[in-house]
Amino acid sequence: MSQEKLAKEIVELVGGEKNVESLVHCATRLRFVLKDDAKADKAKLEKTEGIIAVKENGGQFQVVVGNKVPEVYSAIGQISNILDDSSDKEKPRKAAKGLGGIIDIISSIFAPLLGVMAGAGILKGLLLIASNIGWLKTTETTYTILYAAADSLFYFLPLLLAVTTARKFQGNMFVAMTIAGALIYPSIVTLKSEGTPTDFFGIPVILMNYSSTVIPIILAVIVMSKLEKFFNKTLHDSVKNFVTPLFLLVIMVPLTLLVFGPFGVYVGNGIAAGLVAAFGFSPLLAGAVMGASWQLLVIFGIHWGLIPVFINNVAVYGQDGVKPAATASIFAQTGAAFGVMLKTKNKKLKTLAGSSTLTALFGITEPAIYGVTLPLKRPFIAGVIGGAVGGAIIGQAGTLAFASGAPGLLTLPIFYGPGGQGFPGLILGIVVSFVVSAVLTYIMGFKDPVEEEIKTESTTSDQQSVRATNASDENVFSPIEGTIVELSEVPDPAFASGAMGKGIAIEPTVGRVVAPFDGTVTVAFKKKHALAVVSDTGAEILVHVGVDTVKLDGQHFVSHIKEGDRVQAGDLLLEFNIAQIKAAGYHTVTPIIVTNSANYEEVIPQARGQVSSQELLLKLSSGNVQEQK
Repeated sequence: MSQEKLAKEIVELVGGEKNVESLVHCATRLRFVLKDDAKADKAKLEKTEGIIAVKENGGQFQVVVGNKVPEVYSAIGQISNILDDSSDKEKPRKAAKGLGGIIDIISSIFAPLLGVMAGAGILKGLLLIASNIGWLKTTETTYTILYAAADSLFYFLPLLLAVTTARKFQGNMFVAMTIAGALIYPSIVTLKSEGTPTDFFGIPVILMNYSSTVIPIILAVIVMSKLEKFFNKTLHDSVKNFVTPLFLLVIMVPLTLLVFGPFGVYVGNGIAAGLVAAFGFSPLLAGAVMGASWQLLVIFGIHWGLIPVFINNVAVYGQDGVKPAATASIFAQTGAAFGVMLKTKNKKLKTLAGSSTLTALFGITEPAIYGVTLPLKRPFIAGVIGGAVGGAIIGQAGTLAFASGAPGLLTLPIFYGPGGQGFPGLILGIVVSFVVSAVLTYIMGFKDPVEEEIKTESTTSDQQSVRATNASDENVFSPIEGTIVELSEVPDPAFASGAMGKGIAIEPTVGRVVAPFDGTVTVAFKKKHALAVVSDTGAEILVHVGVDTVKLDGQHFVSHIKEGDRVQAGDLLLEFNIAQIKAAGYHTVTPIIVTNSANYEEVIPQARGQVSSQELLLKLSSGNVQEQK
């Protein structure tokens, strides 16, 4: 599916453009804030090709699409006004409260920066390695230029956070950037560095170093956005466009330097000091807890609460001792997915687990978690155990992070500091977490999804491997009343590709399946969603009601047959509730497949548009074909 088509489907299924209050994306997820979550069709989204999972966390409606998220995000911007800050929007929904509201705010502010932050972090880590082993000297201009490229994001972080915070709170992002710029303005920096006593109309100002800080500018822009709305409502239209920014600058810059700045710095440092103290008390235990819990925090979106702490530690102390243990959790879930790939007999799952393992190695674990380990349960538990073991090793080794970036193979350089202290412990920890998780997954096992195979009448294994099939012409009458659909349009590749055999599909209008000819029931699936009948002359027909309806586990179906039953054309075989199946989020389009199509020269559709039950549907033209067993 093209990115543009996927983008259209996503926008439609989240309730349309008018239902979207805001949209940001992180490494793998589109993070919507919707005006009304009830308008989003979560079930259909989860079944849409190209979507890995759909989650509702922290006041956000999250659509996981994997590594292609930037392209899908861009496509949404091209087909809609969702990303246009100037577009007219309806009244937004009431903001989430409590922990959910906090997580929503943090993720919306930081998610747009994660990609460039990871890239800058990798470059910073590589420069650390290059300088430590003597490849580059810090006095060389080459190093200076590259370090500027790596560090500029972190140095000017208040400016970038001003943009994302203003966007979240619907404030003027240019005024927000100007306030952030004032915090790191050269003359202000000079006052701080020289220790010059500073006051504002006699009120003492406690100056801080605001480059790379997080909390001060976020607090300032939140308050700014509230004041901006007040002034825009109060001032006359003829002057508000320039008077409102004037008032905001005059009020907010001094207020930030006097109050929000020092308060934010102290709060950030206090939280960071608390976590550092925990690792100081018992680095092994703290590392184990972080390694075990990080992916659980990710699933519920709570990990966003720790990301500002990681960034603050690097900004204030030049290093962070909390984040490295989370790396073990990443590689543990990678190992669990690898264990699934080794053990499963299901070809589709094996392919998914293999690709997810590769993606997770580079820090993108959503496909592995939501597509493999979490649905199978035991592999996810194995990953939690492996993460705890690896995290304990990393914590005890005293590994530190010296730059920001999502943990993965490419970002390992950010953990390499002077002399490489703690780096061997990191490598040992992630290897152990991977191996322990993979081995536990293989040993503990899981309920392996067996690929649904269509049973057809055939010779036994001790019969000859080649048999001559002398098929006769056969008329197949419609087993269902409804609308004809081309087989290629069925939203299931196994049927649409013709891999199951030739045939046709029907979108049913009546929930009844009747016998398409005189014959014998060869398959009556336990979950009642499908059946197969062989005619007296050898034609084998599969009727599969809906797509993925096996997952309903027999709900909304009533079967009137068992395997081996003799049936006459028109006999009632199966009943199903169309409305309830659709309400559960499943397509009801029904493929009708000639599973032994190879025995016929032609399978010719006879009906178009609307078709009634027992109306001629297919003609099978016979041939004498050698069928290989």
